[in-house]
Amino acid sequence: MFAWFERRIDPYPSDIPGTPPRGLWPFLLHYSHGAMPWLVAVGLFSAVIAVIEVMLFGWLGDLVDRLSDTPREVFWSQEGARLAVIAVVLLVCLPVLNLFASLVLHQSLMGNFPQRIRWQAHRYLLRQSIGYFQDEFAGRIAQRLMQTALAVREVAMKIMDVGSYVLVYFLGALALAASQDWRLALPFLAWAVAYGVMLWQVVPRLGRVAQDQADARSAMTGRVVDSYTNIATVKLFSHSTREEAWMRDGMDAFLHTVHRQMRLSTIQDVALNIINVALVGSVTALGLWLWSEGRVAVGAVAVAVPLALRLNNMAHWITWEFASLFENIGTVRDGISSLALPRQVLDAPGAVALRPGPGEVRFDRVTFRYGGIPGARPLPVLDDLTLQVAPGERVGLVGRSGAGKSTLVNLLLRFHDIEGGRISIDGQDIARVTQDSLRAAIGVVTQDSSLLHRSVRENIAYGRPDAAEDQISQALQMAEAHGFVPGLSDSYGRRGLDAHVGERGVKLSGGQRQRIAIARVALKDAPILILDEATSALDSEVEAAIQSRLEMLMQGKTVIAIAHRLSTIAAMDRLVVMDQGRIVEQGSHAELLQGGGLYARLWSRQSGGFLAADAAE
Repeated sequence: MFAWFERRIDPYPSDIPGTPPRGLWPFLLHYSHGAMPWLVAVGLFSAVIAVIEVMLFGWLGDLVDRLSDTPREVFWSQEGARLAVIAVVLLVCLPVLNLFASLVLHQSLMGNFPQRIRWQAHRYLLRQSIGYFQDEFAGRIAQRLMQTALAVREVAMKIMDVGSYVLVYFLGALALAASQDWRLALPFLAWAVAYGVMLWQVVPRLGRVAQDQADARSAMTGRVVDSYTNIATVKLFSHSTREEAWMRDGMDAFLHTVHRQMRLSTIQDVALNIINVALVGSVTALGLWLWSEGRVAVGAVAVAVPLALRLNNMAHWITWEFASLFENIGTVRDGISSLALPRQVLDAPGAVALRPGPGEVRFDRVTFRYGGIPGARPLPVLDDLTLQVAPGERVGLVGRSGAGKSTLVNLLLRFHDIEGGRISIDGQDIARVTQDSLRAAIGVVTQDSSLLHRSVRENIAYGRPDAAEDQISQALQMAEAHGFVPGLSDSYGRRGLDAHVGERGVKLSGGQRQRIAIARVALKDAPILILDEATSALDSEVEAAIQSRLEMLMQGKTVIAIAHRLSTIAAMDRLVVMDQGRIVEQGSHAELLQGGGLYARLWSRQSGGFLAADAAE
């Protein structure tokens, strides 16, 4: 039975997630779509349970009157059938309804609903543009993902469960009191007005505080993650005290929102107690006066006073549920600011997979600029640039920092969309093919090849998850990583290929990380290879060893390499010199030296293989 209800909502829908709406209610409906039938079921169960509970109060008053009016010797014969029906409703129907309501609530919704939201939101975020993740703390994004999923669940369930129960219960109580005497309904109406005014004044403020609190909480979490992620830098600069102060600022901002929330909660609690005691006192006094005047029977008092006491007990619960509802609405609003941002780079309508080819790359009059100050047009990073790389050709990109080299390869990977021109691979416009197929055709080794906090095997096989063990071993040998991998271990006793490498590969040395990265790209075996400062962070001995591995990796591939250390790319088939977003020179190492241009000046200024600053230029 449990398993059947647990399978009613698919926590991992396979449909591709679209951009969530930016409005609150459309956002809630967007993520409640798969769970809506069961949310409605919870609302219906709650409404029926509320009706039965109100009817029980009516039956109680009726029973009091009948006990007063019916002789004991004929009571059971006259009232037995009625009492049997009430017993069946109370002892059978109500528990069964509560059983099904609980099964839907706890088995179908509580776990699967937020998991479904997390899954859909995570899949959407994985396809977000690179710039999105560069503008935010990773911890902040993760925090918003997790807390927004729970907040959407709470808002949807409180509206359908608590909302329907409270509305039906109060309307039923009002009708029941009025059915005894219309004047008995007046205190309930007055209480409802006062209660509504209190909610109207306090609860929305709690919602706004909750939105600020959610933002402050995610910012605080982001600061914690940032400090822990960069713990080596913190220790190298002996800045533990400074980090404490920075973290305290974040905690203080969060604590300020907590204090605001608690002040409103105290005001709400005091006001609620006042109107609750007023309700019970006025209903009791009015009921006794009407009874003493002979206007109502004793059963009416027996109905009205317990109803008032029941509402008195429920009022605190209802208020906290409403406060929680608005707090969660605030959390959802905060999450929308991160989770509902449109993607900057999208697959074109009808995009097809990139067809495999020999690996020709063309940049035709490409212009690109990053976003600048609103109202201003920033200078282009690439300005009407044209470059052709033949299949199997090895091209080195040279230039000062900011010349546009890394931007050029990022555009080839379509991390950004170009402003003008066209980029093609084997004659196929990369803007017309799917991003996944495009990047599957390109292998990349960067200066800081971060690894996933998973096993060595998973990291190497990341480019080809279906790789066999012998293929992984061949990639290890090709990258000369087979010498140190068997000796690796982690705190859980996993060794060799099963050892985990730590966050971003922190447990490995720079040379070891780079070898694993080379093995990963070698196993991927893409026809186009990008080397972006692949050895500049390594010492000379390690660089020499890895350089030989890169030579093997480049065989038979179209290669675009970036290096400030010109000696590492001097042997390329062709060197392309860039300056201020344009190509200013092209040719072999010898030809460019003989030409006496920018490349020759850069080469002559190198000391130990690095570019020296030129103050005059």
